[in-house]
Amino acid sequence: MNPRTPVLVGAAQVLNRLEGLEDAKEPLEMMTAAILLAEKDTGVGNVLAQAQSVRVVRGMWGYENPAKLLAERIGTVGAESIGTLIGGNQNQVVINETASAILHEGLDLAVITGAENGNSAGKARKAGVTLTETPAPGKYDRVIGAKQQPEHHEFERAQGIMRAIQIYPMYDNAIRHARGESIDQHAQRVSALWSRFNDVAQRNPNAWVQHNMTAEEIRTPSQTNRRISFPYTKFMNANMSVNMGAALIMCSAFKAKSLGIPKDRWVYPHAGVVGHDHFSASVRDNFYSSPGIRMIGRRLLELTDMTVDELDFVDLYSCFPSAVQIAAMEYGLDEKSDLTVTGGLTFGGGPLNNYVMHSVARTVELLREKQGARALITANGGNLYKHAHGIYGSEAPSHDFTVENVQDDIDALPSRQCLAKFVGNAIIESYTVMFSGDDPTVGHLACRTGDDTRTWVNTQDSDIMNAMLVEEFCGRPVHIKGPNELTVLS
Repeated sequence: MNPRTPVLVGAAQVLNRLEGLEDAKEPLEMMTAAILLAEKDTGVGNVLAQAQSVRVVRGMWGYENPAKLLAERIGTVGAESIGTLIGGNQNQVVINETASAILHEGLDLAVITGAENGNSAGKARKAGVTLTETPAPGKYDRVIGAKQQPEHHEFERAQGIMRAIQIYPMYDNAIRHARGESIDQHAQRVSALWSRFNDVAQRNPNAWVQHNMTAEEIRTPSQTNRRISFPYTKFMNANMSVNMGAALIMCSAFKAKSLGIPKDRWVYPHAGVVGHDHFSASVRDNFYSSPGIRMIGRRLLELTDMTVDELDFVDLYSCFPSAVQIAAMEYGLDEKSDLTVTGGLTFGGGPLNNYVMHSVARTVELLREKQGARALITANGGNLYKHAHGIYGSEAPSHDFTVENVQDDIDALPSRQCLAKFVGNAIIESYTVMFSGDDPTVGHLACRTGDDTRTWVNTQDSDIMNAMLVEEFCGRPVHIKGPNELTVLS
């Protein structure tokens, strides 16, 4: 084995469940605790003092350079401080970059961490309390990742479409139409998928939600499970109301051996592949597939010389059910198999950009328990367009770790023109209805014009919105009178 082979030797997660706000820990505290637990997880001491780099995944906190302060706290003053951009893909991106730096650039040992306190922050806002945040001034030595575009196309923003909860349900309605399902059949299938994620959460000691939820409970609106955006209820959305932190320690095989870290603690990144789908929903070829995931998955399996049937563990990024369904389809995975190791972002917990660090930490635990096992982890940022995937194994890969970018291949694939404004007849491609409490507030519709371009239109007509909840509107003809007015033709 190449002595520069990157290995994960420490992994830890922390949860901060509150009795009261006096128990709230800020993200920096959770990161510190997770790092110390990750060192303990290696089975030896004096590991953190060897760290040359502290890498923090960007969160919703206000710290400027938490990596520098963390380095001071763990006794590795002088370590480089690295940050990331925002995005659910960033954990796998930083893991890929760290593994490559260990293999090729002389990096010996790095600490990767992140945390969010969305649960505490929400309770503090409700109570009118301001939580303390330790000053962490300064600039990172480096930020991993290229400059990225806004999450939403300007034509979407013009229609008030600026949140993931407005786009992902449109993907799911398009999936339903493409599969030829009725609204009821689709609701039953998707809620059954999510109930299986809940089953996994109950087996995960670090899942935020560990009580049993049936498929019927997940799909049925109630006082505790309000409608968010058709076809999704609250329990089909990522759960950001969590206080969770995680940390990983990665080093070279030579360093792990010299530190005396037992080999039964070693887990190996085998390969990583990254790429972006065409930017934003507005220009995707369709709403029910992901050419980016398809290309990335194909290349990742080629690099690791394996098929999906040889995977022992899978964690598909699960901000919403549509993300899981599309990724499963593109990889050729059975929806009825375990597609998460954590319980997903609803039940395992959705600490925003840092979820994948928890899925990696859980995967490390599982791989250590099964000799020769391999796992797939997918990470997704934006509206299913920023992708970073990785394969991990309990044994060393047959070749050096490899990371590739398949962006050129994705860019060569068809996209769709989108019109800022359109008046005339069109066909509904997909839609969602947004809710405030029990009441529908606006319907967002993506439509195809006669020459197959895409355009957006909104409606606040209560009769149309209520009909959208019980009748299939995908594929129906409409006459668009303006950006906020339409007539359903049949």
